[in-house]
Amino acid sequence: MWRELVAELTDDHDFADPVGIREVEEAERALGHPLPEVLVSLLRETNGIKGAYGLGLVWSLKEIVEENLHFRSGFFDWMYMPFHPLLFFADAGNGDRFALRLPPVTRENVFCWDHEDDSRTWAAPDVATYLRWWLTGRLKV
Repeated sequence: MWRELVAELTDDHDFADPVGIREVEEAERALGHPLPEVLVSLLRETNGIKGAYGLGLVWSLKEIVEENLHFRSGFFDWMYMPFHPLLFFADAGNGDRFALRLPPVTRENVFCWDHEDDSRTWAAPDVATYLRWWLTGRLKV
């Protein structure tokens, strides 16, 4: 489903081999929480999606873990609101990041975090729409 969706929208994409359930479980242990089902579904089909110029439309599982642990490390506490409610999964190529909310919020809304003013703005109702809007230019940051 995910590969087909992206392939319909652009020829400029790279897919990776899917992740296994063991890798997902290891990532969840490292992060300290389950990954949203929609993200697991995507990663079990392709371990990230690269777009034009290598832009991370959806990061690999390794990148998701590394980026989120980095932002939750406390290093940015003096500058930004907490990142604990967010799970970053992609970047806009300009320092801004795209994220899903973590439980107890269970809606699949995608938010854009602005690295300059620390705002968190609704970007799309779900990951599939985020991909559609981002790849067609409807979503701008």
